[in-house]
Amino acid sequence: MYKILTRSIAGLVFLYGTLSASLYVAMRQTPERFGAIMAHVPGIAFMVLPFQSFWMSARGGGLNPGDPAPDFQLPTLDHKTSVKLSELYRSRPVALIFGSYT
Repeated sequence: MYKILTRSIAGLVFLYGTLSASLYVAMRQTPERFGAIMAHVPGIAFMVLPFQSFWMSARGGGLNPGDPAPDFQLPTLDHKTSVKLSELYRSRPVALIFGSYT
């Protein structure tokens, strides 16, 4: 009986570790790939696995307050031209605001 219980617990610990490691690896992927992977994850996984702490580690980034923003280029809303941060910053101050307006 003790041997069966020990093996069962070891199996559950191994399964939890494997699922946690897989989740962390998925979080390190590109946002598109991560979204495709997470679309197949059942909701119970968010309650069982350490999602938030993994997310902060995998996607936290390395910028601190006061660090310059990394350069990026994005298309305008009409997709006719693009905007590059470094070009805007050379001519005037730039404020980056991230958030939802809905």
